[in-house]
Amino acid sequence: MIKLFRHLKPYRWLVAAVLVFVFFQTLSELYLPTLMSDIVDTGVVKGDTPYIWRVGLFMLLVALGGMACSIAASYYSSKAASGFGMSLRAKVFGHVTNFSLEEFDKLGTASLITRTTNDITQVQQVLIMMLRMMVMAPMMCIGGIIMAVSKDAKLSLIFVVIMPVLAGAIFLIAGKGIPLFKAIQKKIDRLNLVMREALTGIRVIRSFNRIQHEEKRFEAANADLTETSIKVNKIMAFMMPVMMLVMNVSSVAIIWFGGLRIDAGHMQVGDLMAFLQYAMQIMFSLIMVSMMFVMVPRASASAVRINEVLEMAPIIKDTGVTKTPESRKGYVEFRDVTFSYPGAEEPAVQHISFSASPGEVTAIIGGTGSGKSTLISLIPRFYDVESGQVLVDGVDVREMTQADLRSKIGFVPQKAVLFSGTIRENIRYGKEDATDEEVRHAAEIAQAADFIGGMENGYDSVIAQGGTNVSGGQKQRLSIARALVRGAEIYIFDDSFSALDFKTDAKLRAALKEETRESTVIIVAQRVSTVMDADRIIVMNESRIAGIGTHRELMETCDVYREIVYSQLSEEEIA
Repeated sequence: MIKLFRHLKPYRWLVAAVLVFVFFQTLSELYLPTLMSDIVDTGVVKGDTPYIWRVGLFMLLVALGGMACSIAASYYSSKAASGFGMSLRAKVFGHVTNFSLEEFDKLGTASLITRTTNDITQVQQVLIMMLRMMVMAPMMCIGGIIMAVSKDAKLSLIFVVIMPVLAGAIFLIAGKGIPLFKAIQKKIDRLNLVMREALTGIRVIRSFNRIQHEEKRFEAANADLTETSIKVNKIMAFMMPVMMLVMNVSSVAIIWFGGLRIDAGHMQVGDLMAFLQYAMQIMFSLIMVSMMFVMVPRASASAVRINEVLEMAPIIKDTGVTKTPESRKGYVEFRDVTFSYPGAEEPAVQHISFSASPGEVTAIIGGTGSGKSTLISLIPRFYDVESGQVLVDGVDVREMTQADLRSKIGFVPQKAVLFSGTIRENIRYGKEDATDEEVRHAAEIAQAADFIGGMENGYDSVIAQGGTNVSGGQKQRLSIARALVRGAEIYIFDDSFSALDFKTDAKLRAALKEETRESTVIIVAQRVSTVMDADRIIVMNESRIAGIGTHRELMETCDVYREIVYSQLSEEEIA
C-alpha cells in the first residue's frame, strides 16, 4: 500500500495541514484532563470559585480549539484522500488503455473494473482513517502515558500489564482476519464476472431458457462471498468486546489502586480523575489502532491488486517514431508471419506472406478457426507477431508508434460496438472534428442514411448502451460509417457484412469501391458473394494460406476455395 501513496505527492500540503491540525487536536485533548484536575484539586477542594470559573472558561476555549482542529483535519483529510482516489483511478484507467489484448485476456475485464472502482475506494477510505487515526493514535497513546506517569508513576505500572494483553488480542484477531479479507476481493471479482456475463448475455440466456441456471450461478458466487464476509466479521466482532473488557477491568484497577494511593497521601482526587481519563485516552488510541487493523488488511489486499495492474508492463510498446515513405501510402505486407496466442499449443497463423496495395480490395475467406480475424488483428498491432514481419507503408509496425499506425487505419470489428450517445457522436468517434456533411456522407456510403432518416431525431437520435435499441445490421452499418469518416489509408472489415441482406451488401460494396479508390481495403468474410469480386482473395485453412488469387484463378487451383463456393452457391450462380 505504501507504493500507492506516492500518488499523494500533489496533495502533500493538504496532508501536512492534516498532520498539524491533528497534532493540535491531540494536544488539546491531552491538556483537558490536567485542567480538570486543577479545578478539582485547587478550585473545588479549596473552595476557590473564581479559579473554577477562570480555568473552566479556559477549558472551554481549549475544547473549542480542539473541535475546530478536528473539523479542519476531517475536511483536509477527505479532500486529500478524494484527490488521491481520483488521480489513482485516472492513472489505472490510463495505464489499462495502453494494454494489449493479451493483458486484458490475462486479468479479465470484470477484475479490471473491480480494481478500478471497489479496490481504489477501499484504499481511499483507509487513507482518510490513516490520516486521522494512525497519526492521532500514537500521539494520544504516547502523550497519554507521559501525562499519566507525570500524575503518578507507580500507578502507571498498571499499563505494563494492560497494554501487552490488548496488543496481543489485536494481533491475534487481525492475523486470522487478514487472509479472509484477501479472499473477499477475489470473490467480489467472481461475483462481478457472473453478473456481467448474465447482464451482457441476457438475450442468449432467455432464448435458451437458462435463467434458473444463471440464478444458481449468481447465488453460488453470492453465497460464497457472503459466507466469507460473515466469517471475517465474526472474527472481527471479538475485537470490540475484548477492548471493552480490558477497558473496564483497567478502570476498576485504576480506581481501586488509586483509592489506596489517595488514602496513603501519595495522590490527590483530581490527579486520580485525570489519570483515569488519560488511561481511557490510551485505551481509545489502541481501539483506533484495532479499527485500523480491521480496515487496513482489506485495503492492503486491494492495494496489491491495484499495484498488480500498475506494474503490469504492456507487452506492446512504442519503440520510437518512424517516418513513413509518402510514395507507399496504405501499402500492407506480411512477410512469413507466425503468431500464437499465449498458452496455445499450436500457432493461430503460421508462415503467412502476402501484400495488399492501395486501390485494391483484398479479401480473406476460410473456415471457422482458420485464423482470418487473428491475421488482421496483427495489422493495427493488437498483438505482436511471434516471427516474421507485418509492414505498413514499407515499415515494420513494431517500429511505428501505435498512434501513428492506427491513425492510418479504419477498422470495423467483427462484433459491432456502439457507445451510449447520439448517432452523430458514434460516427464522429472515428474523427472528432468531422463536419456534419462528412458524417452524413459516411452514413450514405455505409447504407445507413435511410434508417437514420426514419428515426424521430435523425442523427441526434440516442443510441442506448451497447446499441441495444438498433438491429444487428444497423449496428454494422453505423460501425462502417464510423470507420469511413476517418478517410483512412487502410480499411479493415472483419466480417462486417454478415448481418446485412444480399441487396444491402451489394450496394454497400459498390459504394465502398468508389469511396475507397485510393485506399487499401481488406475484407474478412464468410460469404463467397462478398469476396468474389475482390482483386485478390486469400484462402485460409488451418492457420495457413491455402491459396491466393482471383475468384476464377482459385476455382481452378484451390480445392479449399472450391469447397467453400460449392457449399454456398448453386450451379447457376457459379456459372
